[in-house]
Amino acid sequence: MNSTTPGGCDCHLHIYDDAFALAATATFTPPHAPLADYLRMQRALGLTRAVLVQATGYGFDNACMLAALAQLGAHARGVVVVPPDVTEHELERLHGLGVRGVRFMMIPGAGGLLPWPALPEMAARIAPLGWHIDLQLDGRELPQHAARLKALPCKLVIDHTGKFLEPVPVQHAAFQALLDVLDQDQRWVKLAAPYETSRLGAPDYADVALLAKALVQQRPERCLWASNWPHPNRAPRPDDSALLGLLHAWAPEPRLREAILVANPARAYGF
Repeated sequence: MNSTTPGGCDCHLHIYDDAFALAATATFTPPHAPLADYLRMQRALGLTRAVLVQATGYGFDNACMLAALAQLGAHARGVVVVPPDVTEHELERLHGLGVRGVRFMMIPGAGGLLPWPALPEMAARIAPLGWHIDLQLDGRELPQHAARLKALPCKLVIDHTGKFLEPVPVQHAAFQALLDVLDQDQRWVKLAAPYETSRLGAPDYADVALLAKALVQQRPERCLWASNWPHPNRAPRPDDSALLGLLHAWAPEPRLREAILVANPARAYGF
């Protein structure tokens, strides 16, 4: 599947380059997946914008992601992982390089370095920059966190269709909590990586597809799309064209797909 929408954005990808050392906290050895490889895939899909997300394997060292971001220039944005005591000067420097968010990875054992208690202060510090919190958590935990997420003073982007590690029905309290969070302005969710949580599997990932379709139907202005390239730890690797093709099933109306690929990312990331 190829996007014919000018300005289409891939809102979540990672760059892994053997030229950059992994952190001691890395939980796995990723594939060599440099920017040149991603650009070939990006061109094949007809996309022109990208959001580079700091891979957990590099810890607080954002050098690999920032090097790729520098090459992409104005057509890309970056999401970093920084320590809670990061200086204002460093945040401003990163902003000048195209960074627009801080990643909080809350899946146990996934190598995340920023804990829940650090979230409110970090959100307050990045809000004046127009940045967002990029949050990945088990969606089943959303009811216990919904109030704090709704109260954040900055933008919020939730990963991977809520990443319900056990896919839930649309009527489930946890999915309803996701919809509730998305009722707030400047909150978005990525329709991405269904293969990470689906129990029914390819090609349709029907259990996750039900949630993606519900999000498009009920909160279309809050939806983004992402490839999650290069799909680390997945064998065989999903086909990127097929993943983009799923968006046509989830959002059959062209105007909705255009919003998800272009207008919504432009608001979320400041393109």
